[in-house]
Amino acid sequence: MAKLTEQERDKLPKSEFGLPEERKYPMPDASHARNAKARAAQQENKGAISKAEERRIDHQADDVLDR
Repeated sequence: MAKLTEQERDKLPKSEFGLPEERKYPMPDASHARNAKARAAQQENKGAISKAEERRIDHQADDVLDR
């Protein structure tokens, strides 16, 4: 996965995040999208995010992966 610097992350539009209102799970490319799906599954299993939030992240990541 390519390194995403803090400055690069800050420049990303909200539309490139799995949870845009929190600016969490950035997905500027396919490797970040795959990582977001994996982390979202882990966080849902821990109870840190809801199943609905995991589905939103997965949907966003699938869109990125289909580009």
